[in-house]
Amino acid sequence: MRDRPALSYPVAMNDLPTTPEQAADELEALATTIAYHNRRYHTDDAPEIADADYDALIRRNTALEAAFPDLVRADSPSRQVGAAPAAHLAKAPHARAMTSLDNAFADADVADFVMRIRRFLKLDDAEPVMLTAEPKIDGLSCSLRYVDGVLEQALTRGDGRIGEDVTANVRHIADIPTTLPGAPAVFEVRGEVYMAKPAFAALNARLREEADDPAKARQFANPRNAAAGSLRQKDPQVTAGRPLRFFAWGWGDHSALPAATQSDMMQRIRGWGFRVADDDLIAPVNPNIAAAGDADAALGTYRAIEAQRADLPFDIDGVVYKLDRLDWQDRLGVVGRVPRWAIAHKFPAEQAQTTLERIDIQVGRTGALTPVARLEPVTVGGVVVTNATLHNADEIERLGVREGDRVVVQRAGDVIPQIVQNLTADADRPAWPFPRTCPDCGSTVERDEGEVVYRCTGGLICPAQRVERLIHFVSRHAFDVTGLGATLIEAFFTDGLIQSPADIFRLTEEQLAARKKDGRVWAANVIAAIEARRTIPLDRFLFALGIRHVGEITARDLARRYRSARALGAMLRHAVFLHHQTQPVIGETDRKFVLRRDRLLVTAIETAGIGPEVAGALVGFCAERHNRAAVFDLLRQVRPTDVVWETRASRVSGKTLVFTGKLETLSRDEAKAQAEALGARVSGSVSAKTDMVIAGADAGSKLKKAGELGIEVITEAQWAEIMAETA
Repeated sequence: MRDRPALSYPVAMNDLPTTPEQAADELEALATTIAYHNRRYHTDDAPEIADADYDALIRRNTALEAAFPDLVRADSPSRQVGAAPAAHLAKAPHARAMTSLDNAFADADVADFVMRIRRFLKLDDAEPVMLTAEPKIDGLSCSLRYVDGVLEQALTRGDGRIGEDVTANVRHIADIPTTLPGAPAVFEVRGEVYMAKPAFAALNARLREEADDPAKARQFANPRNAAAGSLRQKDPQVTAGRPLRFFAWGWGDHSALPAATQSDMMQRIRGWGFRVADDDLIAPVNPNIAAAGDADAALGTYRAIEAQRADLPFDIDGVVYKLDRLDWQDRLGVVGRVPRWAIAHKFPAEQAQTTLERIDIQVGRTGALTPVARLEPVTVGGVVVTNATLHNADEIERLGVREGDRVVVQRAGDVIPQIVQNLTADADRPAWPFPRTCPDCGSTVERDEGEVVYRCTGGLICPAQRVERLIHFVSRHAFDVTGLGATLIEAFFTDGLIQSPADIFRLTEEQLAARKKDGRVWAANVIAAIEARRTIPLDRFLFALGIRHVGEITARDLARRYRSARALGAMLRHAVFLHHQTQPVIGETDRKFVLRRDRLLVTAIETAGIGPEVAGALVGFCAERHNRAAVFDLLRQVRPTDVVWETRASRVSGKTLVFTGKLETLSRDEAKAQAEALGARVSGSVSAKTDMVIAGADAGSKLKKAGELGIEVITEAQWAEIMAETA
């Protein structure tokens, strides 16, 4: 089984899903993917993707949450900082959370940042907005707590709330003083532990020399990994032997602030002992901190630092702008995981030239055909690149790429690298032919009107779709089979143990135990998890089938409307019959015929919120004989339970509610379930039909609109009181 591609997006990163179901699916995938890469970066010191790729994931998540604010997840990356601390180090809470930074990728983003400050503080155009600009060093964030001038504790960022205690280790870093004469009674200096480029090269050389087999010697991939791995050693003596430095960029908890601006505070920190040890550029407080009176001045500093980037003896990946006035910083505060008064302006992604050796087609769960360029290996931004996304047939046509072309590759704006330019100008060579049949099953591929994606029509007979659908089938919001992850599903499919969802319920403990050494206990647990899912709510059963456009919400609406698998099945059989029997009327155009048939199917399904697109996908799935056979086989193994929507009388019964903002005690799913149990309907948007808005922290446009419409607004605590009344 070939490797499945990571999450990938169209060229236009702003191309957003059209339905809440699609958005919820993608937000779930993003939360899982970003959490994984957070662990690899912050906890394991072994990142698998470049910073630009990670930033693209965060930007996509932010765009989706802005477009679908009601779908913000409890485990959203926007609510997280870093990752959980490593197990081998003691953990301790930060007295004040270590936040992250928003990113800017273009000059316009910096101008927007300054304008947001002006709007928030209601400043007139004549009021100067002074910023500081400093290099964003690529290292490991660390907070140093001094009490009565003595270093008491050092913590890594961890997840922003709880860090790893590395106090014994940082005492071996020469740039970090053990005392701060003249500092407030309590003061935390925050900054970056890093390793200079020459020191990094020397460390790798020493590790090779000390190894019994130099070819197998441990080598750090880059200075950031080397610094993180060296600081987070269990044995402080190992850290003592590593050439670590410290760069201060701010502060955390404190009993007093002896200055009124960011720049003056940094000078105070320098005066307390975080000072340049010699005349080179590796300075504990970087000499490139500069004041800028507006966005243009800040961008000038950015370009000056960017010009020095290659010559600096340490790695940087951008410039950080901070509002200079501390009283304004306090007023702006923090939203989610980032301060409103600071932003990181990232450097552009690096590019490189290489040869496009061949184009492969990969097939996803919904049958989407994604072209992937296989490249002659090339190093881009310190990472060896062998694959790049080509997104779709239109992108191939736009670039005019063919196998053998010389291309420019960039690691930015997508999860895997992308081709941004074709250097081979040869109009006489034929264009690369996009396949009209699926490379995995030979079925015809089709492109729906208005879409750029070609899809395989093979459904469950297509091996690629079957694997992806099986992975979806056992996922958390579907059957949620603990212990059966993507890797095992792929392996079982390759070995022939699982070919359809029903096969999962035919697995034996012996088959599983053979997969692991001493795997009997694990196998028993997995079998128990499978057995526990032989009875499952109808909506989860329907969602697990992986029908295109049928997400959790649509599956829930269908289950609520038909209540039982028998009733739902009867309706679908009738809809499929109509689908097959519908014939065009004499003189009717193809377009009018399709519209008439769509209306007929929507009427047959008769479920609020289901339009022609979902109806067509649902009936199209059921019309395929092999899909029906797979579902009937599954129904011999499991029993979807009838839906009984019990509601309690309450003062919100029959009303339409909207939840907005960040809920502190409930997940959005739990809040919705509570409202439905009280006989209320939950909507995703505020309108004249809304009866009540429940507003959590940082509620935005929906709260404003509720005020404009005169709609009742209550807090999360008041919602809890309503729940208590009907308990």
